[in-house]
Amino acid sequence: MANVGISIRIFYFLAFCSRNAADESSLVLWLILPILYLRPMEQLAAQIENYKKEVLAFTPQNAEEVEQFRIKYLGSKGLVKNLMAEMKNVPAEQKREAGQLLNEFKTLVENHFESFSSLQQNNHHSTQQIDITLPGNDIAIGSLHPLSIVRNKIIQIFQRLGFAVAEGPEIEDDWHNFGAMNLPEDHPARDMQDTFYINQNPAWLLRTHTSSVQARVMEQQKPPIRVICPGRVYRNETISARAHCFFHQVEGLYVDENVSFADLKQTLYFFVQEMFGHGTKIRFRPSYFPFTEPSAEMDISCLICGGKGCNVCKHTGWVEILGSGMVHPKVLENFNIDSNKYTGFAFGMGMERICQLKYRVNDLRLYSQNDVRFLQQFTAAL
Repeated sequence: MANVGISIRIFYFLAFCSRNAADESSLVLWLILPILYLRPMEQLAAQIENYKKEVLAFTPQNAEEVEQFRIKYLGSKGLVKNLMAEMKNVPAEQKREAGQLLNEFKTLVENHFESFSSLQQNNHHSTQQIDITLPGNDIAIGSLHPLSIVRNKIIQIFQRLGFAVAEGPEIEDDWHNFGAMNLPEDHPARDMQDTFYINQNPAWLLRTHTSSVQARVMEQQKPPIRVICPGRVYRNETISARAHCFFHQVEGLYVDENVSFADLKQTLYFFVQEMFGHGTKIRFRPSYFPFTEPSAEMDISCLICGGKGCNVCKHTGWVEILGSGMVHPKVLENFNIDSNKYTGFAFGMGMERICQLKYRVNDLRLYSQNDVRFLQQFTAAL
């Protein structure tokens, strides 16, 4: 396009000179024509240099002046866009140099604007008045999981009776989970505690109860022993509203001289009164567990109907909450504890059942679904 422009100008110039050959002014125009054509590049460079000085000398006093600077130089009709439009008048061989000048100028203007823009923003925030009488933003309050609330409550109750807290591995060997608890390999009671095996010969499995923790305590400690063992346990069961493949237990063990069934009853009676209230009634029913003799299951009066009978208690007025009994002499002997000198009692309860009765939760699966609508209901229980 630049060559076409030159050709047109030369054509008109020669035509003019042919009619006015003797005119001296024609000769002058002929000599200065190249200079006039190259002038836009020099003029553009001079304009950019002047604008640079203006930009660098600009020092705004407020946000309004910063905005005026932006409009003047960077706006849709600003100087930067106008200078870009002058590129069409620059000779082709000089467009690269002109483009570099324009880009450098544009970068200078943008950086200068950004520096003052952030400065004005900081000044605005630093000088802004804060009205301390305005209400603050609401802060979302979290809550403990209901099972954690019940677990902590159970621990607090038994710690007042002198029980320590013991914990053990969830992946257990066959001896600590079954053998030490008077459950040999061919014992039919193992069918009630079908679990998930990780390895065979030797057998490693997910523990079916926290009695394995009691076994490890008796293995490492001699009487007197007074511990509770909270933790997660596993059993191979179909998941439903009343059962799950994993749940939580709290088991207790007390071994010392002259420990009797009366001590067991009074300990559990104290626990029930503290957990469910002083109006709660209890009863013991004979039962069977391989690791205790005699054994008993403990019921409490139904909290839903007050003992009158409902669907929860199957219209009996009673709800089972735990199993208990005197520690079997063979269990003591498995850990070299003299059963003629020492006796003890043990008990075990499911935390989900305690939580279900205390907070009237009707589906066991809710504890592990992480539904915020369910968990938020326990904020006030902290």
